[in-house]
Amino acid sequence: MPVPAQGRTSPTWTVEPLQGWHLPLLDDPAFLPLQPLLQRSLLLALPEQLLTAVTSRRPLAAQVLVALQRQGLTRQQALGLIVCRRLNRSGTCWQVQHLRLALAASEGAAADGPAPSRAALAGDLLRQAIGRVKGAASWIATASSLDTSRLATLREQGFQPQRTDRLWRWQLPAAGAAPVPPADLQMRPLNRRTAPLLWHLEQATCPAHLRQLQDRRIEDLLDQSRGQGWMLLDGVRNEAVAGVRLLDEHPGGGQAVELSIHPGWGHLLGPAAESLLHRIGRGGASLWLRCEVGDGDRQLWLQALGAEAHGEEVLMARSVWRRQEGQPAKRAARRIEAVLEQLQPRRRPMPTPTGPLGSLPSEPLVLH
Repeated sequence: MPVPAQGRTSPTWTVEPLQGWHLPLLDDPAFLPLQPLLQRSLLLALPEQLLTAVTSRRPLAAQVLVALQRQGLTRQQALGLIVCRRLNRSGTCWQVQHLRLALAASEGAAADGPAPSRAALAGDLLRQAIGRVKGAASWIATASSLDTSRLATLREQGFQPQRTDRLWRWQLPAAGAAPVPPADLQMRPLNRRTAPLLWHLEQATCPAHLRQLQDRRIEDLLDQSRGQGWMLLDGVRNEAVAGVRLLDEHPGGGQAVELSIHPGWGHLLGPAAESLLHRIGRGGASLWLRCEVGDGDRQLWLQALGAEAHGEEVLMARSVWRRQEGQPAKRAARRIEAVLEQLQPRRRPMPTPTGPLGSLPSEPLVLH
């Protein structure tokens, strides 16, 4: 899908990368929970650019764009912001992490014109975020199944639903021993030596189309999980058949984790899977797990485990392709000339004498 034109401004607002002087303007209640993330992104923006130019490594800071509207001659108001981050070292896959609009963005009319449409503002932020990232081949975003406005904005920008997950929150019991994994399987922590095994497991459990969009490598898995994870290994085949790893800190408190079970080992959905959750949930933090709405067996297991359902989330994604720049005029002219030359008829070359020059007559031959 082609990338829209990268307009930097609209009739009523401008979109700029996050700067230090923007922080005092981001005092709307919608932006306050993101203040630590914004400050971190601002401090690490320059090191992120330098390190990305030198080597391929995990992202340090997110990309933040802010929509501003001028009020009067000197005052400006922050209307919204978007936070995006790389999901892999190569930078081919990006995620929309946050898309927030100020609660007062559409209240009343601005001094220099009417209040902006929230849908138009969200769409412009998303469009400019996609247009400003170079080298991205795919984008991923999530939205609550009840957030119709955000789902509509994502669809307008070319995002298509990939799957719908139900979110579950599970609190590690304060008392009681963890279940013992099967005797024929080995419990191993996630590290550089075992990461390829967990990577192959997640590749086997992920749909092919989504796997292609994410374009994730082994080092990306380690970066995202920060080395926190466990897996059950089949020693005979030397493969991971079940595993769990950290995804991120959840905004609702606790940790978001990914639980993967090989399609051929569905019977591990029980005490064996619970033992993995006990391993990664040490410290009493609550765990947030995603379960596809069509996976009835896992949902029944989570419910029996005592987990609480917290709504549904739609995973959406889009591919990006860019028009290639036209060839320079001279190069194009040379190519046309080469093509025309091949189309011209070939003439038979004139014969060239092959004998010695001395054998030729020195005077012209006169016929009587």
